[in-house]
Amino acid sequence: MSSRIPNVLSIAGVDPSGGAGVFADLKAFAALGAYGCGVVTALTAQNTQAVTGISPVGADFIRLQIDTLFADLRIDAIKIGMLGTAPIIRAVAEGLARPLSGGQPAHRVHRVLDPVMVAKSGDALLEPQAVSMLIDAVLPLATVLTPNLPEAGVLLRSREPETPGEMRRAAERLRRLMNDDGQRWVLLKGGHLQGDAIDLLHDGDVMIELTAPRIETRNTHGTGCSLSAAIAARAPQTQDLPEAVREAKRWLTEAIRHSGELTVGQGHGPVHALHNLWGRAGR
Repeated sequence: MSSRIPNVLSIAGVDPSGGAGVFADLKAFAALGAYGCGVVTALTAQNTQAVTGISPVGADFIRLQIDTLFADLRIDAIKIGMLGTAPIIRAVAEGLARPLSGGQPAHRVHRVLDPVMVAKSGDALLEPQAVSMLIDAVLPLATVLTPNLPEAGVLLRSREPETPGEMRRAAERLRRLMNDDGQRWVLLKGGHLQGDAIDLLHDGDVMIELTAPRIETRNTHGTGCSLSAAIAARAPQTQDLPEAVREAKRWLTEAIRHSGELTVGQGHGPVHALHNLWGRAGR
């Protein structure tokens, strides 16, 4: 386990309410012992109830953000979230292909891809024509892919899995979409099924079932963003991906459990990303 504080990059959109996107990722990084930085791919107008507008950042400027950051900072892990359009996806893929600061190749850092397609409110966050570009250009770069069940259906161009058995077959198919050079994992999130929250972690050989109790709450805005960010934060600190995922899932479960301590908005509120820090500070 490394004692060096990792630098973790979020490449994602901005949610002004702070529940998802870059703002949520930075909270997760901080809560789990990582220094966070960000490349902004889109500005959104949204709250806990709806997305009322999206303004994508120009692809050239996104590439400039990445190039400028990589020229200076040591980056230990990257979380990739909302990309939105095909030109942005291409710019991110090209940016991740260049060497990092000090000549460290980008392919040696953890890259967690959360294929953000739809907001909790139901608003689309990825253009339909951009899905193929995401699959072809960015998915092969990922070391960890974290789709929920509807996203898995889109990526596999089929209906979403509806049973644990269908989840296992979908995880296997998703893993085959990824490169085979080195260890790659799919974390298929089963939160849309009934009962306990069951996720499947699969590397093409081992299939690990991760369960957590379902917590009855409306405060689930940004859960996917926060989980993928937590994995990115913990991966360089543990150097054991399954353990990093277990730690991230335990942290998210508690962040959901403590979400009622916040009063943010009137719709789907955010998880309490800093529950472990604020409680400690209070004591």
